[in-house]
Amino acid sequence: EGNYYAATVLADVTPDMTAFRQELFGPVAAITVAKDAAHALALANDSEFGLSATIFTADDTLAAEMAARLECGGVFINGYSASDARVAFGGVKKSGFGRELSHFGLHEFCNVQTVWKNRV
Repeated sequence: EGNYYAATVLADVTPDMTAFRQELFGPVAAITVAKDAAHALALANDSEFGLSATIFTADDTLAAEMAARLECGGVFINGYSASDARVAFGGVKKSGFGRELSHFGLHEFCNVQTVWKNRV
């Protein structure tokens, strides 16, 4: 009883499917199979959105290399999205701009003004 969406796993999602092209919020995992790490990176960056990405691997070097090349606001390695007020959170592309939380988020609420005065 109640209004909720049951946890769902979508397997064999391809780039031509809506589940691949949209940001899915809620308990939904869309799984796309990649040939290798380079293909996985190309698939991940082939999106109008860039909120976050998750990398599952035992290879720390590969994880760091992929994280640096992913076009998103946050990367989670061997885990899921997390939140901590001390760490900036936000996306890129159509997932938004700017950050919330941390000192970066506080700066989003500031109006920075530059004043020039001619010296006489």
